[in-house]
Amino acid sequence: MRKIFYFLALISVASISACKKNKPINNGDDGTTGPPSTGTALDRIRDSVFLYPQETYLWYNQLPTYKNFQPRNYVSTDTITGLSSEVDHLSQYAVNPASSQPYEYYDNTGTAKYSFIDDGSVSNELSGNGGDFGFSVFYPTRSDLRIKYVYPGSPADKVGIKRGYQITKINGRTDLAYDDGGSTTQFVIQAYAYSKTISMTLARPDNTTVDVTLNTANYTINPVITYKTLDAGSGKKAGYMVFNSFTDKTNAGPKILEALNSFTGISDLIVDLRYNGGGSVETAEYLDNLLVPSAKNGTKMYTAYFNDKLTNDNYTLFKNLYEIPKGFFSVSNQTVNFQKQGSLNLSRIFFIVGSGTASASELTINNLIPELDVELIGSVTYGKPVGFYGIDINKYQLYMPMFSTRNSANNGDYYTGMTPGQGIYKGVSAVDDLTKDFGDPTEGLLAQALSYISTGKYKTGSVTTQSLATSSKNVLSADQKRAMEQRFTRSKVKGLMLKTPSVFKKKK
Repeated sequence: MRKIFYFLALISVASISACKKNKPINNGDDGTTGPPSTGTALDRIRDSVFLYPQETYLWYNQLPTYKNFQPRNYVSTDTITGLSSEVDHLSQYAVNPASSQPYEYYDNTGTAKYSFIDDGSVSNELSGNGGDFGFSVFYPTRSDLRIKYVYPGSPADKVGIKRGYQITKINGRTDLAYDDGGSTTQFVIQAYAYSKTISMTLARPDNTTVDVTLNTANYTINPVITYKTLDAGSGKKAGYMVFNSFTDKTNAGPKILEALNSFTGISDLIVDLRYNGGGSVETAEYLDNLLVPSAKNGTKMYTAYFNDKLTNDNYTLFKNLYEIPKGFFSVSNQTVNFQKQGSLNLSRIFFIVGSGTASASELTINNLIPELDVELIGSVTYGKPVGFYGIDINKYQLYMPMFSTRNSANNGDYYTGMTPGQGIYKGVSAVDDLTKDFGDPTEGLLAQALSYISTGKYKTGSVTTQSLATSSKNVLSADQKRAMEQRFTRSKVKGLMLKTPSVFKKKK
C-alpha cells in the first residue's frame, strides 16, 4: 500500500546540473544525442524543460527528439513567456486515440490544457499564502464582467467586495467587453492577475456603485470561502460549503473540519467546487475520508498509474537526484484505501461544478462516485484525470502530467470533463448564476440542490443573468466559457500535486 507520498514535490535540479558541461546528453528517445556541451545557463534551462518529460511525462513515448524539437529556439524577451511557449508546444505531441486530438488540446491557440511552468507562484498558493488582490472574475455574457469569488481576509474582502458585483470600469477603462483572448481580454487579465495596483468601479445588486483602489498584499488563503446550514424545505436541512482551493492539508484541513463539524441534523451536504482548480492530493484524500460512509473504511479509494519508465525503475535523471526505493512507482505501491475520519455519514452528497472544477476537485468526486449517491449540479468540468510532481528548474517550476488516476470502479478517463446528468455523472446541467452571492438560496445552482433535497426533483428552466442581452452576439457558448476559464486561471493552481515522499533520500 502507498503510505507516505502526497501533494507537491519540488525536485531541485538547479538548471539541470545533470546536463554535464563536458559531454552531450542522450535524450533516451532514439539514440540521437541531446543538448550540446556548450550553452548559456538559459539554454540549459530550456534543455531541462525538454529532457525531464522524456523520462517523467505520462505520454513520453510520443514526444519528439531533441534534434526535431530544438528547445533552445524558444527565445523571448520575457524568459517565462519563452519557457511557457516551449511547454505549450511540447504538450501538443501526445495524441489521445479516443479523440484523435492531443491529450492536452484545449482550444485552437495551442495552449497546454495541463502542463505549465511558473516562477513559484503555484507552490506559494498551495501553501496557503496569498499575495494578490484576493478576487477573480468571469464573464456570464460578453458585456458583463463579474466578481466570481473573494477570499476572506484578502485586500478585496477588506474593502467590501462581494461575489456578484459587476465591474464597470478598470483603471479608467469602461470598454471591457470580452473579445475571445484579444486585447481587452489581455487588459483585464493583466489588471487583476498580474498588476500590483488596480482601480475599479463596481455596481452592487441594488444598483448603487462604489469606487475602489486595491494594492496586492500578503494574506493567508482560507479555501473555505463560506459555510452555512440552509433550510431546504419539507423539514430538511442541508449543509453548504464553498471549498475553493485544495491548499495543503495543514492550511485547508482545519477549515474543512470547522465547516463540517458545524453541520448538525442535516439530511444532505452540498459542496461547492465550481471554481476549485485543484491542488493537493493529500487534501483531496482527507476530504474524501471525511465524506465517505463508514462502511467503506479500508476499501480502495483510487490508484495512480505512472508511465512504464517510472514503474520499471528506468528514470536516470531522478536517480541522479534521489535514492528511490525500487518499485516505488508500481501499481501496488500507488493504491490508496479509504481511512474514514469524522462522524459525517451521509448516503448522498451534491457537488456544484463548472468549467473551473479541475484535477483534485474531480479526483475527490470520482473517488466517491462508486461509494455513495453523488449528484453533480452545473456545467461540464475541466477534465483533468492526471497529476504531477513539480520539478524545480533553476528558479522556475515545471508541471507536466506524470500519472493518471482511476477509482475503485476503474473509472478515470474524464479527459473531456464530467457532464452533470450524463452517464455515471448523476445530476443536472445548469448555468452558473454570478448575480448572487454564495449561500443565497435563490442562486441558480444552489437552488437546484435545495429543490432536489426538498422535492426529489430538479428545477426546470435555465438560469439567466440580469445583464443578459437579447442579441445572440452577446451570448458565450460553453466552449467559449471553458476557453475563458483557461485564460483567466493560467496563473492559478490547476493540478493534482504530489510531494516528495520521505522515503526519497536526496543524493549529495
